[in-house]
Amino acid sequence: MQNTLRITEIFYSLQGETRTSGLPTVFVRLTGCPLRCQYCDSAYAFTGGHIFSLEAILAQVASYKPRYVCVTGGEPLAQANVLSLLGQLCDADYQVSIETSGALDISGVDPRVSIVLDLKTPDSAESQRNLYQNIDLLKSQDQVKFVLCSRADYDWAVTKLLQYNLAARVSDVLFSPSQGQLSPRELADWIVADNLPVRLQLQLHKLLWDDQPGR
Repeated sequence: MQNTLRITEIFYSLQGETRTSGLPTVFVRLTGCPLRCQYCDSAYAFTGGHIFSLEAILAQVASYKPRYVCVTGGEPLAQANVLSLLGQLCDADYQVSIETSGALDISGVDPRVSIVLDLKTPDSAESQRNLYQNIDLLKSQDQVKFVLCSRADYDWAVTKLLQYNLAARVSDVLFSPSQGQLSPRELADWIVADNLPVRLQLQLHKLLWDDQPGR
């Protein structure tokens, strides 16, 4: 349907990740994802949801009077009409980001949007889905995220960091430990020992509200 999206939830909370961590943000979580990462913490968004018009989405977002809006999933780029939503959110003068798996083409994303591109590591079980052509499309305000499950994942991510000169391409490169699989302290020690130009990212929302899925 034109001008509609299947939405799992729209809610107002603190951003738990990325460059704007800790800032009050409206989250628009789209339904559906073609990937099945083994550590996924939003599998409840794979199916279900409700059909919203773009007008209804914009009205609900506006009701919170936010400065920041994050469009996420699932995989938001799996629904073509998300591109129109992103543009209209930017037109409304919000600071807009989109969280994407990196498996789908980002070329149609409004240039005003900050893209948070997830490069899937081998231990995610979906690294074969990485669309590396996306890296050439990244802008200075974009971010690249690695969710790391092991030392092997860390070494792989460092290789990609250097191979694609990611620190010079984007505003932030984010190294995040997969909860329950890699110790945050251990990852911190590796980053410091290797003097990497990356940001250690912990999921603030899980520290605050781990008993409340969707926060």
